[in-house]
Amino acid sequence: MAKPHRYLLFAELSYAFEILRPLQAAALERGDEVAWFLNGPVPGNLLPGERLLRTTAEVRAFHPDAVLVPGNEVPLSFPGLKVQVFHGLGIEKKGHFRIRGMFDLFCTFGPLTTAPFEQLARQHGWFKVVETGWPKTDVLLRTAPAARAEGDEKRILYAPTFSPSLTSAPALAAGIAGIVARRPWRWTVKFHPKMAEEFAAPLRAIHADNYEIVSTTALAPLLQDADVLLTDTSSVAAEFMLLDKPVVAFRNRLPGPHLVNVDDPAALESSLEAALGGDDPSREARRAYAHAMQPLRDGRSSERVLDAVEAMLATGRGDLKRKPLSLLRRFKYWRKLR
Repeated sequence: MAKPHRYLLFAELSYAFEILRPLQAAALERGDEVAWFLNGPVPGNLLPGERLLRTTAEVRAFHPDAVLVPGNEVPLSFPGLKVQVFHGLGIEKKGHFRIRGMFDLFCTFGPLTTAPFEQLARQHGWFKVVETGWPKTDVLLRTAPAARAEGDEKRILYAPTFSPSLTSAPALAAGIAGIVARRPWRWTVKFHPKMAEEFAAPLRAIHADNYEIVSTTALAPLLQDADVLLTDTSSVAAEFMLLDKPVVAFRNRLPGPHLVNVDDPAALESSLEAALGGDDPSREARRAYAHAMQPLRDGRSSERVLDAVEAMLATGRGDLKRKPLSLLRRFKYWRKLR
């Protein structure tokens, strides 16, 4: 019988839990060992039975075979392969394809991410790329949405990004307040964990029975429940498209026919009305975009990530070049975690 592998789940922001827990479940199902290291989130975020390593000494004693990372960076002093599983599908975001010299393996979603990373792998020579799908989508694609009563009000999920240059919150807050007052649509607002309070405050000031701001870290139920997503240049748009539902985006950084892009806040209400009413000119382009983003829709992406890790553990780094020393990044984590 093969020796169980040890996986360290490295979380620096609250959204990491929804990405890493499907990997934990798949690893435990295989009989592997799993532990968490939290560099930011408080231990209260963990569920009963989840194992926490509190110090770098405990990490070294655990000696993981691989560290699974949804963020951009990881302590290079930790043992094991460093595996990038990504924090979002947002290829429009600046930095998505930035190579920081920290990872041995990139687990990509589909052709839109695999091809660029394979080109970068040939260019740099120190990491491998395997197309697995995104672990976070396992729950989204394998869990049935909650039943809706016939005649229920239409539901909008508003999920703006946090970046000051991209967020739609300041431009749309007043318009959303007016729409909430005029229309019977039910609104759910989910802020990015990095959203500045100055941008969130005008939206928090809206009070109505059909309007709710949620703080949950579990995004999948919100996506399943909504009829339309309103966003901007947030990676949540691609997640929603996997469910084949329309996205209305405000000044998206890379607009295209796969979404309804709105440049003028005055056009927001009519765009939402059309999308909620079934007027969906983006349908075919959206389906093509979603397929290129992630064609693997079986809800087994976590298993493919573990397969890719196991394959690399079996063969080693082979003829890969040595990773850069990245002294500044090493010092950053040494200073934070010592």
